[in-house]
Amino acid sequence: MMSTLYYRGALSSCNYDCPYCPFSKTTDSAEVLAQDRAQLQRFVGWIQGQAGSGSRFSIFFNPYGEALVHRWYREAMVELSHMEHVDKVAVQTNLSVKLDWMTELNREKAAFWATYHPEQTTESRFLSQGMQLYKQGISFSVGTVGLKPYFEAIQSMRRSLPEDVYLWVNAFKDKSRYYTAEDVAILQAVDPYFEHNLADYASLGRRCRTGQDVFFVLGSGQVKRCYKDKRMIGHLYRDGLAALSKERPCQLKQCGCYIGYVHMPELSLQAVYGASLLERIPESFAH
Repeated sequence: MMSTLYYRGALSSCNYDCPYCPFSKTTDSAEVLAQDRAQLQRFVGWIQGQAGSGSRFSIFFNPYGEALVHRWYREAMVELSHMEHVDKVAVQTNLSVKLDWMTELNREKAAFWATYHPEQTTESRFLSQGMQLYKQGISFSVGTVGLKPYFEAIQSMRRSLPEDVYLWVNAFKDKSRYYTAEDVAILQAVDPYFEHNLADYASLGRRCRTGQDVFFVLGSGQVKRCYKDKRMIGHLYRDGLAALSKERPCQLKQCGCYIGYVHMPELSLQAVYGASLLERIPESFAH
């Protein structure tokens, strides 16, 4: 069985304070951080324990906050990247931490979903971090939120990045009719796939790979079909994935987030992103 696992532990804090992001509104206590560390170590141990079972995994760390400022996430990425039955381990990160540890990674399996926040860092610093990944041959994309005050910074980042590094733009959807046709054209020139994210897709009753071979795992071990669906479908450590896997049509009216709609077969986005779906790199940009 080949499974894609999105993992989110107890962590709910970030070293950035972006006004549009809920991740920046809390500060985790020492107890919560200890819980998060223990949860992650249990998860990595479970994955290790599946060696020889015939199961293969692609894993994406998608925390409510910045993961890589915590040593246990860096250690987990290194450990997982060297497991034979793990095909990929990726992480969502603002790329603010030192990257000297990445030399320990299996570069063929590690990937970064690097988010650029113009109000939190400088272009030169973020670019310097990204170029460390680039020079090491580690797969990564650069992403940002398409807020109008950021347009100039987004365009500048696109000009500064190597042409073969994909820069994606998440549409800002908190306000209806936020973009004019001219705005969309500007962002489309930066991200040729921007219109995919601009849309909200009717999903109720539609087929989706989530709950079948894509699962959202919480630090407690509880498993959901996808991050947005609040219903629990089972428990990783009690049930295992094979027992939980079945076709589960979406029960939500709409899906507007990449990590959700990308798994809807009718959109055929697997063909766009191929083996780099987790780190969000279209095949036209992949090395």
